[in-house]
Amino acid sequence: MSKIPGSEVTGETTWSAADVGDLTGRVALVTGANSGIGYEVARTLADHGAHVILGCRSQERARRAHDKMESQLERSSLELLKLDLADLASVHQAAGAVLTGHARLDLLVNNAGVMGTPYRQTPDGLELQMATNHFGHFALTGLLLNRLVTTERSRVVAVSSNMHRFGRLHLDDVVGTRPHNTWITYSTSKLANLLFVAELSRRLEGAGLATLAVAAHPGWTRSNLAASGVALGNSRVRRRLGRAAGTTLGQSTAAGALPVLCAATASSIRSGQYIGPAGPLELYGPPRVVRPSKRARDRALAAGLWAASEELTGVRYAIGAIGAPV
Repeated sequence: MSKIPGSEVTGETTWSAADVGDLTGRVALVTGANSGIGYEVARTLADHGAHVILGCRSQERARRAHDKMESQLERSSLELLKLDLADLASVHQAAGAVLTGHARLDLLVNNAGVMGTPYRQTPDGLELQMATNHFGHFALTGLLLNRLVTTERSRVVAVSSNMHRFGRLHLDDVVGTRPHNTWITYSTSKLANLLFVAELSRRLEGAGLATLAVAAHPGWTRSNLAASGVALGNSRVRRRLGRAAGTTLGQSTAAGALPVLCAATASSIRSGQYIGPAGPLELYGPPRVVRPSKRARDRALAAGLWAASEELTGVRYAIGAIGAPV
């Protein structure tokens, strides 16, 4: 029998995908589900009986991921959803489709992200990494909040990164218009993920709602995230280095997905917690509760980011004015 992760758990934790349990009848939306951590999370949830909505920007890649999952699983219930988190109009359309098609939403995994991209503005005037990694997910969660909190035992999981420790969030420039090193900008977007979860957790608890808000990070994991980010730049060397790093270094995506799956399904998880690998420097290993940086625990910074995010996305959370679970 596996140990249950908690604040006292050490690297001896044995939690694995086998501990996910039966998810029959549950509905889960996983953003960025066509590759990497998102693919592994979506595949495992579907393998345990959940109906999984694959929220992806590219429908071609989403279809390939859908077909691959179906070929790997004995049973699966999968659905494609077009979702470009860097475009708030797309976020609204995707949220509307989910609300129209589903009377419940048990799990929202905010996983999609871009990393190491050169400076670029989105159609909404936001810096690309902040828009994709934070603002798009902030808007999506807010638009789906009513469905989440009226579903018993629901959870919101944000996928952050250990690189959040290098983030520097300035409330007078959350849009990201000041010139910054692209990796600092990425780190700041991952810091924003943790600040969002902390503030969402406090607001849900303050409103007496049972929905959990949890964060997780995969450690050092092989995926195409770094490669896809630097591919947007003009440097051939950076593209090659990013591709090499993404495909050869770190643990497998299946191992990297475990903290996210643990945050999404483990019965011992409490709202506001942060789950990461138990190994040295949180680079690899089975999941346990880990401690975010001091900045990620700054309540004033979290509240300021929340206010700015509502203003910039136009999505205001109606926490406290929502009905009872069904």
